[in-house]
Amino acid sequence: MVMRIVSIVLLIVVVVMAALLCRSLQSEEVETFALKQGSSGQQVRQIQSKLSAWGYYSGEVDGIYGSKTTEAVKNFQRVNGLKVDGIVGEETAAKIGIALTQSSSTNSSYNSQDVYLLAKCVYAESRGEPYTGQVAVAAVVLNRVRSSSFPNTIAGVIYQPYAFTAVADGQINLEPNQTAYNAVRDALNGWDPTNGCLYYFNPATATSSWIWTREVKLTIGKHKFAV
Repeated sequence: MVMRIVSIVLLIVVVVMAALLCRSLQSEEVETFALKQGSSGQQVRQIQSKLSAWGYYSGEVDGIYGSKTTEAVKNFQRVNGLKVDGIVGEETAAKIGIALTQSSSTNSSYNSQDVYLLAKCVYAESRGEPYTGQVAVAAVVLNRVRSSSFPNTIAGVIYQPYAFTAVADGQINLEPNQTAYNAVRDALNGWDPTNGCLYYFNPATATSSWIWTREVKLTIGKHKFAV
């Protein structure tokens, strides 16, 4: 009987210790989360925008934490008496005036195959376009997925007959580069430069007369984006 009680007590101790360890690890993840070179997304874009307005950053506000962003952060840290490491942790984020929150690199409703296929589409359709234009192409695909007028999966939208030139001419089979993946990640994280557009076309090469009937909302690079 005594041995049984001891065993139960030990089991309870083990469970409690495991729970405390798990909570400690989770807490450490939150505390140590930071934005640094290689990060991307809306928070990075906020940092770039603010540092640009204050004269620290002169690069493109593209949401990609590269060497220029790192140097801008370092300069900001020097001026504000912070640790000069080029990393935006809690202290630097507070000085910049942004809320530093950890988020998944991609929307959890899409799997790795979805991300890969969308990156292939972005690369095939817009690899010569400005970065914002590449994000916009990814956003159009996602807008279609969410629209009741189109298939409700990324694959369904991309392979819908006559929807994308890259599928028709085989360029969809090209391997995407890192920029295409970055654009997809930004689109999945909520950046939509088109504000809800469902179509885009290059007026210099478009052969469909129907596409010209759509209401154009904006132009990015060589593409016009429409609803």
